Amino acid sequence: MVETAGFLERPDGAKLAWRRIEGEGPTVVWLGGFRSDMAGTKAQALADWAASAGRPYVRFDYFGHGESEGDFAHGTITRWREDALAVLDKLVMGQAVLVGSSMGGWLSCLTAAAIPDRIHSLVLIAPAPDFTEKLMAPEMTPADRAALEEAGVWWRPSEYGDPYPISRNLLEDGARWSILPGPVNLDMPVRILQGGADPDVPWRHALELAQAIHGEDVVFTLIKDGDHRLSRPQDIARLIAAIEEVLASPR
Repeated sequence: MVETAGFLERPDGAKLAWRRIEGEGPTVVWLGGFRSDMAGTKAQALADWAASAGRPYVRFDYFGHGESEGDFAHGTITRWREDALAVLDKLVMGQAVLVGSSMGGWLSCLTAAAIPDRIHSLVLIAPAPDFTEKLMAPEMTPADRAALEEAGVWWRPSEYGDPYPISRNLLEDGARWSILPGPVNLDMPVRILQGGADPDVPWRHALELAQAIHGEDVVFTLIKDGDHRLSRPQDIARLIAAIEEVLASPR
């Protein structure tokens, strides 16, 4: 199958980059993580799988991410949720399987709650619901909070590269979209893959999401030696197996 690409223009004029593969059945839609993009290892592995399996697949970059337009520092959970909904509306026919990684797991839950009839199932990798409020904000020192109050931005250190900007608007907006401790009113198949050695999303945080989801068809898989990215060959194999399992579930 040939992958096509393009840009989806949002009402404010900003353009979102996307790539799509045609196929049969529900469309698998990739929702990446915070500061990641659709060219990452897992997103590309799913493109390869979709092309060989004849499954429809869409991946895209949020506002301020990857090939999409916009200033990352101006992004919010509200904005990125709207990006996901726009992609579902304009690029996906019928039902979708949302595959959300880290922040994409949170956005997948928010998207599914907004349009449940369009969502076949969820496959979440190290999901990070409420991460701005429950995982990120607690890291801040008094000096960080003072800088945020004065300048409206905190430059957060990263193990993956240079420090990056966290705006006061992102933190305040994220708190408005909090879904834990639940209940999370989703009634569709959900599969969660979580690394036991994840330094960014504690496995108990992801388990709290699994327990908060209203539906009964929820399976939580703890990969004891897995990190946050879960991009090793064996992790990719588990991810594809989880997608194939939910695709076999009637909706």
